[in-house]
Amino acid sequence: MKFVQACVAGAFALALLSIGTASADPAPSAPLQPSESKTVGDWTVRCYPVASPSPCDMYELLANKQTNQRVMSLSLAYMPAGDRHVIQIAVPLGVSIPSGLIIESDTYMSPALHYRRCDRAGCYVEMIFDNAAVTSLANATGPAKIKIVADGGKVFEIPFSLKGYSDAHGAMVDLARKKTTKPAQSTSPATPAPATP
Repeated sequence: MKFVQACVAGAFALALLSIGTASADPAPSAPLQPSESKTVGDWTVRCYPVASPSPCDMYELLANKQTNQRVMSLSLAYMPAGDRHVIQIAVPLGVSIPSGLIIESDTYMSPALHYRRCDRAGCYVEMIFDNAAVTSLANATGPAKIKIVADGGKVFEIPFSLKGYSDAHGAMVDLARKKTTKPAQSTSPATPAPATP
């Protein structure tokens, strides 16, 4: 369990380094830039030049076209060592913290996912994301949405695209497996992770 917690902490640290807001406010330091990235449909697969249990992610950003401010971002990373996924969803401030958010598509609906933290750029869900949920989203036939609840109780739906999701996921998993260092103290051959969509 401690290993998984350490992996999740490492993935969150990578996510924190890679988050950039679209705000014009000067930042004390620039976010870590990916060493490798490619666009697959509406997703961007990114890998970072850091030692991490999850060196790569797939990312989608929705921004307000007039203000260029982030409306929502979703990052899904893969940890080969435990065959696990970590998700980070960023939404604007002003949400009802106790309500959390819900991911919904025609093949999947999450329980309420709780915010782990907020800062001046927004509030964040950061957690292990079940492999079955990853597969369910891959099987969706249309767009998906994030449901958030505002402080006043009004529910808002933020649509996001699943175009290219399966191919982006496959590319991200392949790159993560290539870039992740295998544990030095392994006493038996590593069991390959199950095939992913």
